[in-house]
Amino acid sequence: MIKTIINGCNGAMGQVLAKELKKDDEMDIIAGIDKSPNKFDNDFPIYNDIFKFKKEADVIIDFSNPYFLPGLLDYGMEKNIPLVIATTGLSAHDMNDIETASKKIPVFYSANMSLGINLLLNLVKKSAAVLRDNFDIEILEKHHNKKLDSPSGTAYMIAKEINKELSNEKEYVFGRYSKKDLRRKNEIGIHSIRGGTIVGEHSVIYAGPDEILEIKHSAASKSIFAIGSIKAAKFIQNKNNGLFNMNDIIKV
Repeated sequence: MIKTIINGCNGAMGQVLAKELKKDDEMDIIAGIDKSPNKFDNDFPIYNDIFKFKKEADVIIDFSNPYFLPGLLDYGMEKNIPLVIATTGLSAHDMNDIETASKKIPVFYSANMSLGINLLLNLVKKSAAVLRDNFDIEILEKHHNKKLDSPSGTAYMIAKEINKELSNEKEYVFGRYSKKDLRRKNEIGIHSIRGGTIVGEHSVIYAGPDEILEIKHSAASKSIFAIGSIKAAKFIQNKNNGLFNMNDIIKV
């Protein structure tokens, strides 16, 4: 059994993850970490500070908040525990800290743990390479009205992968309110919608002369992100060190 800690266990994704972990015969929840430990009646111990957990663990899955990342990385490096980081809204400084930690311990990071989204990344990169000269690229993301970060980490991830495919020649434009000039060829437009209980939807639109290609992914429930993070935990828990992502699992 893989002894697992859930960081952010009383958040919405933490609770979904706990349900999925209990269905998996290879995984065992040994503790949860949350700033509000008494919010739910969980059947595993919960600590408000990760350093209060004194037993052994095989992996930590993190669906929390960027504020808690420094402590998580410090704990992982001190105890030599692999980390699966699924928290979104991370800054460039946070990513540098993750890369530094990955030199000592294995760290799996993805802004989106869905296997479908990560297959979409490969499709949009191939499409960008073929259509680069004559097509404008726009990204539209939709999420529920409780989501804090905007644009989503996944929208950023999609934009960055496309831009890398295009030699980083594109600039990001977030919405077009108050803009009065023509769209430039080197733009990638990124737009956000927040409303209701939308789990997550991402569309990449390639608009060219007389034709439009749209590549889209819709999440019907949060379980897909939990399932992806469990796959990541199983993949990473025997690694020595390094920074990994979904491409290491899907191998495309």
